[in-house]
Amino acid sequence: MAYLICVILGGGRGARLFPLTKERCKPAIPMGGKYRLIDIPISNCLNSGYGRVLVLTQFNTVSLHRHISRTYPFDVFSHRFVEVLAAQQTLESGDWYQGSADAVRQNLRNLYLERANHVLILSGDQLYRMDYRSMARHHDEHEADATLAVQPVTATQARHLGVLKLSGAGQIVGFAEKPQEEGTLQELALPTPVGKDPDSGEPLTHMASLGIYTFRTSVLRELLESSDSEDFGREVIPAAITRYKVMSFLFLGYWQDIGTIPAFYRANLDLTAPLPRLNLYDETWPFFTRLRSLPPPKFEETRLRESLVADGAIISGSDIQRSVVGLRSVIKEGCVIRDSIVLGYNRYDAEVFPFSDYERPPSGAPPFGIGRGCRIEGAILDKHVRIDEGVVICGRPGNGIDLDESDYCVRDGIVIVPRGQVLRAGTEIVV
Repeated sequence: MAYLICVILGGGRGARLFPLTKERCKPAIPMGGKYRLIDIPISNCLNSGYGRVLVLTQFNTVSLHRHISRTYPFDVFSHRFVEVLAAQQTLESGDWYQGSADAVRQNLRNLYLERANHVLILSGDQLYRMDYRSMARHHDEHEADATLAVQPVTATQARHLGVLKLSGAGQIVGFAEKPQEEGTLQELALPTPVGKDPDSGEPLTHMASLGIYTFRTSVLRELLESSDSEDFGREVIPAAITRYKVMSFLFLGYWQDIGTIPAFYRANLDLTAPLPRLNLYDETWPFFTRLRSLPPPKFEETRLRESLVADGAIISGSDIQRSVVGLRSVIKEGCVIRDSIVLGYNRYDAEVFPFSDYERPPSGAPPFGIGRGCRIEGAILDKHVRIDEGVVICGRPGNGIDLDESDYCVRDGIVIVPRGQVLRAGTEIVV
């Protein structure tokens, strides 16, 4: 494979991740204390030796663009780049992207395709570690026109993914995007289950696409230019199966689509396990992010169990269990935080460091960070949230409750406090 271009799709409005997507797109959502979701596919590309990466963006993109420009500045001698292609009006099209396939179609002239033999198409909101070179070799060895990364899933999971049918040689001969009809699911089911899901214990009965595609450049161009298809899963892949050799590449590692609040919540807390399924500590495969030169986290008489705490955090006299605490988080004495995610802060204020030139907090605002004596369970606190003393937040993840209140939301029992929200002393949120 002489030359390969990586294209990462920035995603749409991300309605199922609201309110985390109220002021940012999905790939810009903080993850694992110090990363953003976009760091995952970009790091996989760079670690795989593919240093030519294009990111297609459209909705709420300012923080994503800022993060990419500050994190991936390559010098002129490396011949590597991470370049943003934002949606734009042109003489050919005055419309925004109508879907994943339309986003790539509108940028065909910007993808350096005249020099690329193959195009690797990725999603910007998935969590996994993959060496794309293995997929590329598989693609070449089978002389495929297109290759899809696939994984066995349960019947429940199959309803939310692209489900495929394979020939004995691994060629894809049938495909349905998010099938809901029982007959379609039965038709696409594997001959026999291939194990059980480690989380639910349900049998793995179907083979699903992970939204990771390798195309021959000429094939991708022909598929997109010969139709007005808007989505890869619903339209482009089914059309490709009828006209080209489309192969499967079996991936058995950890993979998680971060498309909903419960998925985001579980994926973050999974990272706190003693042996997480996604290893952030493998120096042979680092996940890159912005270098901030922050000091290490500081603790005073604090009890930590199965938690991640990011740089610049200051925690005093509190009890933190199975939680992710983000950059510059300040947690005061007597707090109990369990099964929760604190996304952190982009800057301190002068209340934390009064002799600095940090900006002053708004008049009458609660203290920076989380105040004394708070109890927070089953919650996600977005960036720049101020929690006054004695606030109680008790979510019950998995209980199916959804609410939209003026100062918080609930999704499947998980309480989400939106970015910049202030919760006054004595506030109680119990789901």
